[in-house]
Amino acid sequence: MTSTLPSARLVRRLVPAALALLGILASATPGSAATTAPSIDWPVQSLGDRGSDVLAIQHLVRGRLGSLNPLAPPATSRFDAATETAVRGFQASRSLAVTGIVDGTTWTALVPSIAAGASGEAVTALQGELVAKRGVSLTINGRFGAATRSAVLAFQRHMGLAVTGIVGSKTWRALIWHYRLPHFTSTTLCDYSAGNGPANWGTSEAIATLQSVGTTTFAAGSGRIAVGDISYEHGGPITGHVTHRRGLDLDIRPLRKANDQCSVAGTTWRSTAYDRTATRAMILAFRAASPGHIRVIWFNDPVLIREGLTRYHSGHDDHVHVRFCEAWHAIATYDC
Repeated sequence: MTSTLPSARLVRRLVPAALALLGILASATPGSAATTAPSIDWPVQSLGDRGSDVLAIQHLVRGRLGSLNPLAPPATSRFDAATETAVRGFQASRSLAVTGIVDGTTWTALVPSIAAGASGEAVTALQGELVAKRGVSLTINGRFGAATRSAVLAFQRHMGLAVTGIVGSKTWRALIWHYRLPHFTSTTLCDYSAGNGPANWGTSEAIATLQSVGTTTFAAGSGRIAVGDISYEHGGPITGHVTHRRGLDLDIRPLRKANDQCSVAGTTWRSTAYDRTATRAMILAFRAASPGHIRVIWFNDPVLIREGLTRYHSGHDDHVHVRFCEAWHAIATYDC
């Protein structure tokens, strides 16, 4: 690997202690300012990732390289081989470590400072992230007009940043880092409460994968995926969970033969209503949709465990726990 990797490993050893201290100092109120988060840092993105952060990368690289450059990646929201090649080309053009992985150094080089009156791929990336992360109603047209400026001002207030309307590195980092909500629809996902209120926020990768698998599962005739806790909007401690603090852990119910997992609670792998075939297909869909970015799936069905699809963990008879990971993550348990 390159010289970037040893520094990432060093950070990985040092950051957990610092994060623990931050957690003590920070407020644990769900949905409050960004100080509730374990950290605000660029989410490392690499081959196999998907979602709005990948889409932002593709637009930003296109803006930096030029949309007519043969290396300019298509805006697909999937970090595929073409995107990796484009990232490598951009890194080489800036004398960065040529890894094909978008870490903090590459993110910083990618994002320009933009404000009202700007136009182009970077504005498209900004608008897409504001829509995905904050649910604002914006026309994604690549033009930084009054509506985009209003959305930027609101986001800066939301995150406790200087309210300037100028999107510099700090605003970019907070926006790219920010978690997002899934879309609960009649043909993809439903929400079930685990007693933690609005705890459905996850990383761009986790949510994009969840929505993709929800579409696949429903199309296969197995009903919607019932989603429990993921994380709070800005991460941090969550009642009843040791994990679920970083937007990379999500709980879902196993599927039922009657496809009624959205309305029936308490189904375990021992239940006669449990649909092992459909649950197996759902788990396989998660792995296929996020190759290289599923760290572990806990669910105590012994058949699926023997097949190598899940692992045993106490308390996971009645729900499937999917843990995502990212390259060079500062926390070892989330490092791919």
